[in-house]
Amino acid sequence: MRNFTRERERERERVNASLFDSRKGIPIGNLTSQLFANVYMNEFDQFVKHALKIQYYARYTDDFIIISQDSKYLENIIKPIEKFLFDKLRLNLHPGKVNVLKHRRGVDFLGSVIFPHYIVIRKNTWKRILRNLKNKIDMYKDELISKESLDQTFQSYLGILSHDNNYKLREYLKNQYWFWLNN
Repeated sequence: MRNFTRERERERERVNASLFDSRKGIPIGNLTSQLFANVYMNEFDQFVKHALKIQYYARYTDDFIIISQDSKYLENIIKPIEKFLFDKLRLNLHPGKVNVLKHRRGVDFLGSVIFPHYIVIRKNTWKRILRNLKNKIDMYKDELISKESLDQTFQSYLGILSHDNNYKLREYLKNQYWFWLNN
């Protein structure tokens, strides 16, 4: 048990140290990161709406989607978007994350897959929720975090799942939480 706790503390120290080694950006978990992203990316929002005249656009911090029935149009706006982001904001699109897809395949956005009439959580996101919740419960049992902190984490995950069509997963998570907490 003690060795496990030391490993966890070392991992926390390593993560915290790496957050301050970078000379660019701000820590992802930082409370102000979403505010700064909205302020910084506002110029991009205005470009998308007014210069490109895109009607169906959504952005959350640095993730965005553009929806159109015309796949050629979508392919043709990638270059102007890349140019604007680099020239004006010194940002690059992630080469592995720019996709033009048919809507029936769903849009992978913010940990969920969005279909025209329903939303499901991505499998990797679900697995990460289970793993992180189990780790938090273990930390609570080792008296490394308070019950309040554990409950906040649990409620946060239920909140994430409340936006998707995942009733069975929410119920499963509640049962798993109780089981892990009491065994």
